[in-house]
Amino acid sequence: MKLDKYTVGKRYGKALFELAVEKNQAEAIYQELLTLREVYHQVPGIGDILSDDRLEPYEKDSIMEKLVTGFSEMMQNFLRVVYEYRRMYDLLLMIDEYERRYDEHQGLILGSVTTAIPLSKEQHQAMEEKAAQLLGYEQAHLVNLIDPSIVGGVVIEANHQVIDGSIRKQLEHMQQKLLK
Repeated sequence: MKLDKYTVGKRYGKALFELAVEKNQAEAIYQELLTLREVYHQVPGIGDILSDDRLEPYEKDSIMEKLVTGFSEMMQNFLRVVYEYRRMYDLLLMIDEYERRYDEHQGLILGSVTTAIPLSKEQHQAMEEKAAQLLGYEQAHLVNLIDPSIVGGVVIEANHQVIDGSIRKQLEHMQQKLLK
C-alpha cells in the first residue's frame, strides 16, 4: 500500500524528532531544518531534481553530497535515508512535522484567531494567552485572520482544534433551536 505524502512527512518528521530528543539534539536539528527549509525555498525544485529519473545517479549523488555538507552527522544520515527512499520531494512536510513536534515539546502552539475586525496588539496578546490556557500550552502564537462574515466574536484554530465563539455560530445555533 502506497502512503500519501502527508503520512510520509509525519512519519519521517516524527522519527527524526524522537531521535533528536533521545540524543539531546532537538534544538540543533531544528536550526538545521530551518536552514534546509530556506535552501528549499531558494531552489524550489531541488526535491524534484533529486527524484528525477532522467538524471544519472552520479549526478543526483553529487547534488546530494553538496546539499548535506555542513550539516551534523545526524542530519546528514537523515537526509541520505530520505534520498535513498526517494522522498526528497516530501522533505518540507517532514520539516513541518518536526517543527510542529518541536514547538509542542517547547510548550508552544501555533494557530490562528479569526475576527470580524483586526485585533489591537493588546487584544491579540490577551487572545494568545487565553488560547494557550484553553488548549493546555505554555504559549500560543496566533495569526489574526479577518473574516467579516463571522459578524463578531472569535474563532481560534490550533492543533486540529477549533474553538468557535463567533456570533455567526451562535446565530446558527439559535436558528436550529427555533426550527426544532
